[in-house]
Amino acid sequence: MELKLAKTVQTVLDYVEYLTGKGFILGEDAYGFIQFGKHYTNSQDEIVNIAIELTLKIQKEFDGAFFISLLEMLDKEAISNRKQAIRHVKSLNLM
Repeated sequence: MELKLAKTVQTVLDYVEYLTGKGFILGEDAYGFIQFGKHYTNSQDEIVNIAIELTLKIQKEFDGAFFISLLEMLDKEAISNRKQAIRHVKSLNLM
């Protein structure tokens, strides 16, 4: 199953609903990690959605600790789009 972000920026809630429609059910704990990470890193919805997507692709499930670490890394590296994020995680041999 291929996960992709829409061409327009979705809110985190819209992206979670999109994932649910694709069969990825995220529990309350996952949504708590997502909201915490978003506020902790002060990240825009697009970056949070990218971190969710990459967490699911790399871990094959939602791992809250991995998601937070990935979001912090994206913030620290000033990554601002999906292409940069994918290139960066590939350079770290995560994908």
